[in-house]
Amino acid sequence: MSKRRGPRSSGAPDARSQILESARRSFAESGYDRTTIRGVARDADVDPSLVIHYFGSKENLFAESVELPMSPELFIGRIFDGDPGGAAMAERLVRVFFEVWERPASRRPLLGQLRVAFSTGQPPPMGEFVFDLIVSRVAEHVTGPQAELRIEMAAAHLLGVAMLRYVGGREPLASVSVDELVAMVTPRIASYLESG
Repeated sequence: MSKRRGPRSSGAPDARSQILESARRSFAESGYDRTTIRGVARDADVDPSLVIHYFGSKENLFAESVELPMSPELFIGRIFDGDPGGAAMAERLVRVFFEVWERPASRRPLLGQLRVAFSTGQPPPMGEFVFDLIVSRVAEHVTGPQAELRIEMAAAHLLGVAMLRYVGGREPLASVSVDELVAMVTPRIASYLESG
């Protein structure tokens, strides 16, 4: 009979809260790529299967630990549901990107991630998460010369606009509606993603 470990003691926070606390610490200290389900479970003093039971995947654990407002699969699904390339995918990518930033529940952790990155000089766990989940999927649809560079240019463009709009509060950019922003940014992102 195998013995499953639970929370450290009956007086300790519930296992789910302990897992989230351990995950936040690990993502902040080690980044997304180096954080593992087993490592989080070990730190929380629970069985790895309990982490999977509560969160389903590393991506969902990350999303909840940084308080993303929706499951990563939902926003990734919105980006890749439909025409798999060109301007249509670029428009969906840009719209989802800015809609996530517009939600106060997700903006706070995103801003925190960027501030930590600027103060420490280390890439934020959120950056690794985005590249692992979204950019790798975009790469499946981007071909031609310098595809990887063009994908990174698209990501840099989006992050630059987000920095000026949400971190810097630069006007008139900070006051433009999301629809106007999507209309202005999509052609540039599409030009990066279309075959060169």
